[in-house]
Amino acid sequence: MPSVQVLDANGKATGTLELKPDVFGVEIRVPLLHQAVVRELADRRAGTHDTKGRSEVSGGGRKPWKQKGTGRARQGSIRATQWKGGGKPFGPTPRSYAQDMPREMRRAALRAAVAAKLAAGEVSVIESVEVPDGKTKSLALRLGARGRGNASTLLVVAEPRENVTRAARNLAWLTVETPAHVSVHQLMAVHRVVFERGGLLALEEALST
Repeated sequence: MPSVQVLDANGKATGTLELKPDVFGVEIRVPLLHQAVVRELADRRAGTHDTKGRSEVSGGGRKPWKQKGTGRARQGSIRATQWKGGGKPFGPTPRSYAQDMPREMRRAALRAAVAAKLAAGEVSVIESVEVPDGKTKSLALRLGARGRGNASTLLVVAEPRENVTRAARNLAWLTVETPAHVSVHQLMAVHRVVFERGGLLALEEALST
């Protein structure tokens, strides 16, 4: 059964937390993780890119010269794609990049992501993250005391708190998230994942089969 040490505010071990094997001990399926990450990144794309085709650019309503007898190539419009100022052929148009992925596959990918981080030794659990003064320096010192340094870190808190959110706002290497909104891409993109004990138990309960 997988387990992880629980640390206190000073970074000292206070006990061990046993984790459910059906969440943290599942097979790490790389193709499934790749599909989930690609889907999440694709969903972020606005898809508002647009170019004008020959029917959308202005001008060119009249045939520039007669079809035959001029010795020149036949042309139907000065706004055809081969003309300067003409429409762009096969250019991008607004579209949605959203990809479908069944709910069970999304849950399986999230389980594989947390299992991969745990297997790599990149998961830490602390009893609670408290920043009473809401200062960035205080939060950085607390996380630094646990060996995080400036490595990219995902902090999963049990519930959103204004003091922690405000303190983390100026730390480019830190992302604060709740268990309900943790994504596969967030987990795979960071070097370390720090869970509050309550946040880890909530995520474990949500992903348990």
